Amino acid sequence: MHTLLAALALAQTPTQAYTVDPAVGQPISPYIYGANFPDWRRLGPLFPLARQGGNRMSAYNWETNASNAGSDWHHQNDGYMGQTDEPGWTVRTFVEDAVRHGAAALVTVPCTGYVAADKKADGDVAQTPNHLETRFHRSYPRKNGPLAYPPDTTDRAVYQDEFAAWISKFARPNAPVWFSLDNEVDLWGFTHQRIWPRNPTYAQILQIGIEYAQAIKAVAPRSLVFGPVSYGWQGFRTFQDAPDANGRDFLDFYLAGMRAAGQRAGRRLLDVLDIHWYPEARGGGVRVTSPEATPALVAARVQAPRSLWDPTYVEDSWIAENLGRKPIALLPGLLEQIRRQYPGTRLAITEYDYGGGRDASGLVAQADVLGIFGRHGVFAAAHWGISPDRPATVAAFRAFRDYDGRGGKFGSRSLRVQGGDPAVSSLYASSSPDRPGRLVLVAVNKSSSPTSFEVSLRGFSIRSAAGYRLDGANLRSAVRFQPQVGRGALRFQAPALSVSTVEVVGAR
Repeated sequence: MHTLLAALALAQTPTQAYTVDPAVGQPISPYIYGANFPDWRRLGPLFPLARQGGNRMSAYNWETNASNAGSDWHHQNDGYMGQTDEPGWTVRTFVEDAVRHGAAALVTVPCTGYVAADKKADGDVAQTPNHLETRFHRSYPRKNGPLAYPPDTTDRAVYQDEFAAWISKFARPNAPVWFSLDNEVDLWGFTHQRIWPRNPTYAQILQIGIEYAQAIKAVAPRSLVFGPVSYGWQGFRTFQDAPDANGRDFLDFYLAGMRAAGQRAGRRLLDVLDIHWYPEARGGGVRVTSPEATPALVAARVQAPRSLWDPTYVEDSWIAENLGRKPIALLPGLLEQIRRQYPGTRLAITEYDYGGGRDASGLVAQADVLGIFGRHGVFAAAHWGISPDRPATVAAFRAFRDYDGRGGKFGSRSLRVQGGDPAVSSLYASSSPDRPGRLVLVAVNKSSSPTSFEVSLRGFSIRSAAGYRLDGANLRSAVRFQPQVGRGALRFQAPALSVSTVEVVGAR
């Protein structure tokens, strides 16, 4: 009777039909499942990449752990990043945590030219006459002399190659240490205006990137360098209307410039094109990054990931308006720029957030984003703001990284998937060379009503299948379900706004 009722339920719900080809696929980088400042204690080893970034790092003094808050908090120097004066303590403890959990650590190298000189916590440093000379130390990419630890803290100078050489020693084969060239450099003129009263120009930021990348590569040649760590769309395109833009796309300029510099240097200087992406899509006039979950916002949020790839989808945002009501298709565009300007460069999105951290729509959007990153060959990604207080966001990571509560993971190879309506659902499929005969699928139901999935596995004979479902009523642990299995195909029903992970065992 139970089987009959399940079959009737499947027959009465709309069906999304997909075909998976286990013979065709491409590698998935494990580093797309990353987070900024992950809470290892409460969330465990969910994240293969940990990024230490944000505005605080731009004027971080590694010699004393002093930093400047910029516009986030009154442009104040203080000890927020570490009261201790032990050199590098802030970064060392972060990297050691990542290494203990087998995660890569992405560390920010300050490139503004100045770092905080004190921890006075006395408000805006501009209240001090000659604040650049009295409240900051000069920061240089290279030290003209032997590198040392501990560094000389009496010379009023900080050297970033000395920092990179020291912290890279904490890397392990399964837990590398990588470097990003500062943070949201296109906003320095606002965020760090006490150091940069106006934003850098195209020429300035390229030269800064070249100098710091060369310094890092000289002392940590096997590490990866990420840049320019742009904050968003207007940064990508015009570097916030820089005076020397001259109609040139900023990322085109930056990639071509770093390529030419690498050719002159005889080594690659930029390994990873690094951007941030906080979607501007709106629902009911509210940006999807909001924690809210009104019907209009939910509808917009679950569709917003389509702007990462879909050449037919136009979101409601100022970016789409700026494009003339055309699709954004962010990832294909960025990858094409890389292909044209600096082939071999990898792509990272080291800050992003789709909101709805406590709502099923946040679960759906975040899971869709992780699937898209894997399918489109993103190398690294790090969510900003993930915590146990956002169970929907955490649940989306668990759908790929611990779907069964026993460490069950999505595979390391993204398989070709055809079919379905992207407005209603998404399906991601994977295999792993070290687990032959095992496929893992993640099905995302974006609809506000139940939807049936019918998945054909081309040339694959199914022996068994087990399902694990997350939805608004089940965010902290998945509900087991049993898909219906036929010859080379399986069917299951997904509740409204849900994510279903299915492990399939069989043979080709």
